[in-house]
Amino acid sequence: MKYILLIYQNLATWETFSEEERNRVMADVDEIMEELTKSGEWIGGEGLADPSNTKTVRVRDGVPAVTDGPFVESKEQLAGYCIVECETPERATEIAARWPDARYWAMEVRPIMEPGGEEM
Repeated sequence: MKYILLIYQNLATWETFSEEERNRVMADVDEIMEELTKSGEWIGGEGLADPSNTKTVRVRDGVPAVTDGPFVESKEQLAGYCIVECETPERATEIAARWPDARYWAMEVRPIMEPGGEEM
């Protein structure tokens, strides 16, 4: 089954990290990605641009309203995602728990659905 691991961060906290701490987080990410690539579990993923580049779209009564920023009542913002293919939800959760962002913020694990609405 495929899972998306949503990576949440608090930009204010990230900015307090020293260069050494940031490098350590990125090295941990590289290590996990290499392991998952070798095991065949890594499908893909990307980091997202700064939240200041975000547009939020809501359609109410057929009228779209577009606002600047990720206005989702939270200090943590979606920072990126990974897609993994695992045998069990427990394995996907294990991977998310090892992702360095989980030590500081949050990782969300969700099964991915096929176009017909079935979980993959």
